[in-house]
Formats: sequence, C-alpha cells, structure tokens
Amino acid sequence: MIRLVVIAAALAAAPLSVAVPAVAQSADSRLTFTFETGAETGAVMVALYADEAAYESGAPSRAARVDVAAGERAAVFENLPAGAYGMKAFHDVNGNGKMDVNPFGMPTEPFAFSNNAVGNMGPARWDRARFDVSGATAQTIRIR
Repeated sequence: MIRLVVIAAALAAAPLSVAVPAVAQSADSRLTFTFETGAETGAVMVALYADEAAYESGAPSRAARVDVAAGERAAVFENLPAGAYGMKAFHDVNGNGKMDVNPFGMPTEPFAFSNNAVGNMGPARWDRARFDVSGATAQTIRIR
C-alpha cells in the first residue's frame, strides 16, 4: 500500500507533459484514454510509462490532468513512438492535488490502470497493464 502512496505522489508531482525526441515521434500515433468516473468533481491524474522499469518505480514519460469538474473525460497523448506502454491514474475527487490515503496507507480515492488491470495487494503489475501503441489506440478506463 505504501507503493500506491509513492505512485500517487509521483502522479501529483509529474509534469503535465514531457517532450519526446522528434526522431522517435510518429505523426499518426495517438493514444486516448476515456475515463468513466463515479464523481463529477476534481480531476483524474494520468501517468503514462514507456517501459516496465519506469512503470514499476520510475518517472512517467508523459502525464496529463483530466478536469472532470469541467466536464472533461479523456486524456490524449499525441505523437507517441510505437511500442509498449502502461498507465496509472487516480481520481483526485476533492481536488487537493494528491491521492488521499487512510492512516494505514490505503487509498481513499479511486484509481485505475491501463487495460482496467487489477492489482493484488498493490498496483497492477506491468504484465497486466502493458499494451501496445501503433497508430491510433484507445481504451475506456473505469476508475474504481
């Protein structure tokens, strides 16, 4: 559960976009995550990882903030190099910029992973959240 707190801190502190070298970009690689949320307040904080090492304990390659309170529901990442990715997100329902946890470190705000993967006593592992991007790719994610 401490890992979820660390992940939440990384998501909250992550820059909203990270440049990708132009030589690695493909004009037609577009990734869209559409979020189904249970609350109409706050924002969904999204972190995209380009490899297993970063997904497990590193910084995201890109990040986004989806303003649910303003009616937004999707995070779009343009010009991604083709390859494997994983996504972690949490719904900052109260808008305080962090994932809230109880005294035991358990998240009290909804969270989700790419492929709607589910973790066992922690975040979903890379092999469950991993997906390939090549051209236009989309996923609908249920925040729980």
